[in-house]
Amino acid sequence: MLKYLSMVETEIENTDSRVELLLIDDDLKFCRLIAEYLGKHGFDVTLVHDGKMALQLVPTKPWGAVILDVMLPGLDGFGVLRQIRETSDIPVLMLTALGDETDRIVGLEVGADDYLPKTFSPRELLARLRAVIRRSSGKFTASQKNPDKNDGFIVAKDLMIDTNARSTTLSGNDLALTPVEFDILVALAQSAGRVKTREQLLNDIRDRNYDIYDRSIDVHISALRKKLNDSLKNPQYIKTVRSAGYIFVAKNEPGS
Repeated sequence: MLKYLSMVETEIENTDSRVELLLIDDDLKFCRLIAEYLGKHGFDVTLVHDGKMALQLVPTKPWGAVILDVMLPGLDGFGVLRQIRETSDIPVLMLTALGDETDRIVGLEVGADDYLPKTFSPRELLARLRAVIRRSSGKFTASQKNPDKNDGFIVAKDLMIDTNARSTTLSGNDLALTPVEFDILVALAQSAGRVKTREQLLNDIRDRNYDIYDRSIDVHISALRKKLNDSLKNPQYIKTVRSAGYIFVAKNEPGS
């Protein structure tokens, strides 16, 4: 099922059996091709070609995910993502025609869950889309990989992680973490006191046959530190171990 939105068509149909996907891109032919392909694989795709209109649609329903192009007229993809992240942790897969590393890093820093240049194959897009949705729904998380270490809560200093509800609080205040940030934090916290390499973290949060560049872990860790108010010079939670990886330095409370 393909749903196309013009600037005057704004009604969205409900569906219970398929995943609702919002595709934001100004290339009409590209959108139709991708929507037709994803429609055959369990997605109902709503197309929108304008960033400002997309922002009006995001809060109208619980989307399974958003595919967002960087190059949009008016408000670009980075601007759209920044505003989405102010209110939502919905999975966002960003696209770019440039394939530039700087664009990828900026997108991840703003809050993208994954990034693809527009040289991708439809099968790769489908695989990455399913991966970000699994992480968001909790069907494939770091906590499930180590069930013997997880009773639902991890408490360290002022930080509390509820792995069942996939929620995190710091000093009693909710932290708005993306699905990837949450899974990285859980993976580190469950191995408190032990160094985790970038490769280990990638294996903890993604399918093992799913390629991603290591730099993305650094970007997500940087975002986590900002949200934890953590200091590079005097880290309270996440410490960088040069040439090795990262370590969760906060001591978990007994029974957590």
